[in-house]
Amino acid sequence: MIRLDGVSHAYGDDPVVEDVSLSVEPGEVVAVIGPSGVGKTTLLRLLALSVRPTAGTVTLDGRDAWALDDDERLAVRRRVGMVFQDASLFDATVERNVEYGLRIRRPWAERVRDQVRSVLGDDTIPEAVEEALDVVGLADALDQDARSLSGGEAQRVSFARALAYDPAYLLLDEPTSDLDPRNTGLIEAAVREARDRGIGVVVATHDMHQAERVADRVGVLLGDGFTEVGPAETVFETPADERTREFISGELVY
Repeated sequence: MIRLDGVSHAYGDDPVVEDVSLSVEPGEVVAVIGPSGVGKTTLLRLLALSVRPTAGTVTLDGRDAWALDDDERLAVRRRVGMVFQDASLFDATVERNVEYGLRIRRPWAERVRDQVRSVLGDDTIPEAVEEALDVVGLADALDQDARSLSGGEAQRVSFARALAYDPAYLLLDEPTSDLDPRNTGLIEAAVREARDRGIGVVVATHDMHQAERVADRVGVLLGDGFTEVGPAETVFETPADERTREFISGELVY
């Protein structure tokens, strides 16, 4: 599993998350809900090992990630994929955008082999690219210019790019913010597919209905950390903490 134990992080003198603990098993979806500004994105970055905690430990399969040397930690980071709120695609085809994530995570020798194949004119599309695009409903868009995509389609390509290299864990930061119902539904279906593949998924979202639809467990992150983490049905229907109940009902406003 991937796990945070008593983790805190501050930007300068400004604490963002304090004494947070969370574990994510392979093949489960954990939704982190909470208002804007409480540290949901920072929590994902801590799980992705892109920021170092100021206190506490981040472990992956029992290994303290920040006790590893740089090469070992890079290998661990490559097992974790992240999809940001705003899709960032290259000026290239959909295929090339998805293939990029797959290519940079391959061993050096495989990357050289791919470059040689490209020079020799072997344009075989990696099976993983096609599979990932099929999961997000864009199997017919391989040759499409990424600049011509709608916002929802671009976000689905970002999801496919992270999914293509078969990460052990997938971190999603408000993955359907401002998307229409169809694109939202397709991304939520892709989340379920990732879970069925044994990938552990963390979704940071302010959309409580989405958390109910896709999550096995839900963590409610407020200004002083998690008020509770538990099965989605329990958290939404019979929360143990009064602050959780007030947040879900709309009585607690940040």
